Amino acid sequence: MQYQSTRGHDVPQHFSDILLGGLAPDGGLYLPAEYPQVTTDELESWRSLSYADLAYEVLRKFVDDIPEDALRDITRRTYTAEVYCNGRPGDDTTLITPLRTLGEEEGAPLHLLGLSNGPTLAFKDMAMQLIGNLFEYTLARDDAELNILGATSGDTGSAAEHAMRGKRGIRVVMLSPHGRMSSFQRAQMFSLQDENIVNLAVEGNFDDCQDIVKAVSRDAEFKAHHAIGTVNSINWARVVAQVVYYVHGWLLATDGPGQRVSFSVPSGNFGNVCAGHIARCMGLPIDRLVVATNENDVLDEFFRTGVYRPRSAAETHHTSSPSMDISKASNFERFLYDLVDRDAARLGELFSRLDTEGGFDFTGTPEFDRIADDFGFVSGRSTHGNRVETIRDVHERYGVAIDPHTADGVTVARHHLTAGVPMIVLETALPAKFADIVREALGREPERPAAFEGIEDLPQKFDVVPADADRVKAVIAEHTGR
Repeated sequence: MQYQSTRGHDVPQHFSDILLGGLAPDGGLYLPAEYPQVTTDELESWRSLSYADLAYEVLRKFVDDIPEDALRDITRRTYTAEVYCNGRPGDDTTLITPLRTLGEEEGAPLHLLGLSNGPTLAFKDMAMQLIGNLFEYTLARDDAELNILGATSGDTGSAAEHAMRGKRGIRVVMLSPHGRMSSFQRAQMFSLQDENIVNLAVEGNFDDCQDIVKAVSRDAEFKAHHAIGTVNSINWARVVAQVVYYVHGWLLATDGPGQRVSFSVPSGNFGNVCAGHIARCMGLPIDRLVVATNENDVLDEFFRTGVYRPRSAAETHHTSSPSMDISKASNFERFLYDLVDRDAARLGELFSRLDTEGGFDFTGTPEFDRIADDFGFVSGRSTHGNRVETIRDVHERYGVAIDPHTADGVTVARHHLTAGVPMIVLETALPAKFADIVREALGREPERPAAFEGIEDLPQKFDVVPADADRVKAVIAEHTGR
């Protein structure tokens, strides 16, 4: 399995070559030279596997430079009931990503795929715990160290820090938008006192944080000197780890070969739904991939109209589903690369137009027709009022409390139901992480796991910095001592 850049960098890479980094040297993102395929017989043979062994079977299609025994050991150490099931009785086949059937609406079974059973109560744990163990394995193998630079709108940061804390040879510098996360999200990150965890609150929004990470990554000399790696969703290992739960969700929602399902995915940086796109390209029987946005609806505008027009920081709304307050979705480039038949030169022209004209337009082109017809994408947007109404409705109708991002997913999913086709909404986080809107919708505090009681009262360690890449570089140099 070899990997290539979306921008045309012509030096093929293997999985371990790109594991610790983010952007390719030409500024592109890595994708397999071709997507591995999964057959109907393979899918059926995977029905009895634990989540850990399913992860191994999927990952081995993408990883050819880690011995199979080592890869199997890594997945089995990662996906355990102790880490993901919070001590509940059962096995990791059903509890790591449980499928909860809400009911039937318009003739379609409506499900929630539980992805928030990990240590930080958000779906990011599904990939981040695996990455922590992959990083530790490769660094020990190569006798190397790594300084992880990341940006978070809320959940990536805490998931990364909890996955990397105490890992030998790893330091984490995490950027987050100052004052724009929920109090629970801030506490999960800033209350960590580990020496290898550095939190920087950036005076700006998430896109500013993400731009800093990209700027540092483009400085090849600085990146090499300070051994900079990334855990943002541009990291290929994160995307491929998420492919696993699409396969698992399909297995749980079907009982025979070839049955089609749809997925509704709350979307900000496009990494989560990009994994669904890859699963579909591999042959997983997915009917529709529903891109659910909040008021920051750049992606919805594109999938409906063909116009891609990222917003400025001033135009990016601060909403009640804050982890999706993103206007420049980094992983969108991976889908565009497939949309233009992997023509790196054409993709480069599109991004050049993005820089000079502020966007580009596929309206009326053959590619626009392919978005839904060939790739299965549809979309929609949700507002604060929609979130409140959906949280209340799902609780009253089904007795289930959901967080605001998952509510965006349910809201938009209901506009794209097809009779007889199961619709699986990917859960984003437990509602305890977003108490304000749950309180508004349900008139009470959301339930909180006992281990997280009083987390907001713990001492917090972080520094406020301007949205300036050079300032962040100085912090990295200070902490690495190089």
